[in-house]
Amino acid sequence: MESELQKLPPKTTQTTQLESVDESSLTKDDRPLLKPDPTNPQLQVQSQSSSSNPCIEELEKKYAPYVRHDVYGVMGRGELPWTEKVLLGIALVTVVPVRVVGAMTVLVVYYLICKVCTAFSAPNREEEEEQEDYAHIGGWRRVVMMQSGMFLSRVMLFVFGFYWISETYCPIDLNANSNNEHGSKDQTEELERPGAIVSNHISYLDILYHMSSSFPSFVAKRSVAKLPLVGLISKCLGCVYVQRESKSPDFKGVSGVVNERIREAHQNKSAPIMLLFPEGTTTNGDFLLPFKSGAFLSGAPVQPVILRYPYQRLSPAWDSISGVRHVILLLCQFVNYVEATWLPVYYPSQQEKDDPRLYAENVRRLMAHEGNLILSDIGLAEKRVYHAALNGLFCQQ
Repeated sequence: MESELQKLPPKTTQTTQLESVDESSLTKDDRPLLKPDPTNPQLQVQSQSSSSNPCIEELEKKYAPYVRHDVYGVMGRGELPWTEKVLLGIALVTVVPVRVVGAMTVLVVYYLICKVCTAFSAPNREEEEEQEDYAHIGGWRRVVMMQSGMFLSRVMLFVFGFYWISETYCPIDLNANSNNEHGSKDQTEELERPGAIVSNHISYLDILYHMSSSFPSFVAKRSVAKLPLVGLISKCLGCVYVQRESKSPDFKGVSGVVNERIREAHQNKSAPIMLLFPEGTTTNGDFLLPFKSGAFLSGAPVQPVILRYPYQRLSPAWDSISGVRHVILLLCQFVNYVEATWLPVYYPSQQEKDDPRLYAENVRRLMAHEGNLILSDIGLAEKRVYHAALNGLFCQQ
């Protein structure tokens, strides 16, 4: 893979210190990004300085990875043309009710399937880390949960308007560490199974796509495990639960659980594979943020995946817009599109195994090159400042 990276065009990026845990979401709190945080004086000062004599153009230039470019404007509150208003009105009384009923039906059906498959079965528990899952159940129950989960996730995407999904599998070069001639996902797995899928992060829809394609485990808030319907489903996926409100004593423990899962998935084909978003937050889909090194600490091979959501009206990217507003507008859009590019499994060199930060940065550079993405050095902290500044602008108006 080193030889492959040497062929990449040089990119000038600022050196960024990567944390030892995969996602910043392992420690971030639940405060909404679109609202100023009254308990954080530093953020208040930053947002005030950013919003004094505000200039949208300057903000968009500085925080380009989080800027929305669709017809709905900044934070989805822009002035709409009358044609768009007519389309929204029609969708609200025709498409949206059908999609809401369809989505709830799919959710309930899969919950019932999970309920049957886990009946009379004790979950796999790691009491010290407060982890609990059914992903390690074997036999027909695991097969039913996986296959029905993949199928119903695809049905859910269809309900949301993703009628077609474009998937591309990049060639694999047998003469290199990690690549063979024009191949498929099955050929990649024959060489060596990756321990984790690493993907750029654009929207909550990313989870649905990956569930429909590979049914992986991922990191979720601990409170998700207690939600009706979704809680049991997350346990069947094998989610790793974290407490995001503060940097608690289990911080290192969660990282250990994630790395243990990655090693297990790499060595055991029946174990659930991990899905990680090493950027730690979402972007507008045109940029790639610095990678956290958590997904690369184990030294196991990873499967890079690049997602894109082509659009004409509403961008499916979940940035600079509230969740409720985004879901409603997404349901109003008659057709949505997603494109997935599966790169060859990345096999780290010994140097990369010894240096997870180097491993993470090399995978990031490869994904940026293959996906024509722009490398950016900003992260979640800057995203909070940008959102706070935008919120301040709208409050002033």
